[in-house]
Amino acid sequence: MTAYVLAYIKEKKIWLLLLAGMAAVYLAVAGLYGYDGVVGNMLYAAWISFFFIAVGCLFDFLGFRGRCQKLQEALDGGTQGDYRLPVPKGLVERMYQELLCESVWERHRLVSELDGKQADMADYYTMWIHQVKTPIAALRLLQQRTEEYGEEKGNRRQSAEELFKIEQYAEMALHYARLDSISSDMLLKRYDIGVIIRRAVKKYAVLFIGSGLEFSMGDIACEAVTDEKWLGFVMEQLLANALKYTKEGCIRIYGADSAGNPCGDRAVEYIAVEDTGIGIRAEDLPRIFERGFTGYNGRMDRKSTGIGLYLCRSIMDRLGHTVNVESEEGKGTKVILGFGQEKG
Repeated sequence: MTAYVLAYIKEKKIWLLLLAGMAAVYLAVAGLYGYDGVVGNMLYAAWISFFFIAVGCLFDFLGFRGRCQKLQEALDGGTQGDYRLPVPKGLVERMYQELLCESVWERHRLVSELDGKQADMADYYTMWIHQVKTPIAALRLLQQRTEEYGEEKGNRRQSAEELFKIEQYAEMALHYARLDSISSDMLLKRYDIGVIIRRAVKKYAVLFIGSGLEFSMGDIACEAVTDEKWLGFVMEQLLANALKYTKEGCIRIYGADSAGNPCGDRAVEYIAVEDTGIGIRAEDLPRIFERGFTGYNGRMDRKSTGIGLYLCRSIMDRLGHTVNVESEEGKGTKVILGFGQEKG
């Protein structure tokens, strides 16, 4: 109680000092003029005024104490968010409360967003662990076959493929973890896109050889301001998907127009990555870039995390490029990358 009284006096001290000053002025003026009985009569009126002022101050103090207690409750239970602020007394208090409410809602939004990201990360890494177990188990089996039967030649190639898959899974997890800070990790320069694509293809050569698929790539004349590492990762993801879902036929990379039609070897702003794989269902196409969406093919494959295309779209957006997909179930898929100045 003492703390509330002292706080109230401190807050109202200007008004109390003004009231005391006014009373002193009236008494001084009355004394100067020397009216008989005036001072006594004024003192009588002053006591009556003091009584009403005291009653008013008492009710005002009780309201002040109530607001302080509610604010203290809000302060003590601020993390639960189940408190109510006192009714604002005046414009200033109302504006302070509005500012506080906005801050609280912003904090709740950030906390919810962080919780969502952590949940997504936990789900992804759980799927990633199950995904990476497959090539690890395959490597262990190949090692046992080599030790028991001495089958080294064929096993060496298969071991290289499985080890490459593990490396790519690890690289995808690393890029996924760095996605939120991609802007600070970019080095934008003008690059020859054809060179970046050829490096990605060379990196995946071990899987292309083992797949038995036909592959063709023309001389792509395309330059753009981009980041070599992140665009290279996008190309690798597209090649990985094409290899994963194409059992026979071919994979082609060529310069294209905005509709994905081949443009020969002349300067282009679009690159198409086309395969003759199993394709994508029409009802799944609108959602293929969503985080965690695997679609019908992903559920049948049981090895998809639904992260690859999400990363591709996120990275391409950050780079100022475009990515679109055309597909027909049972006939194949075409991914069209745009490197023009305008985003579509």
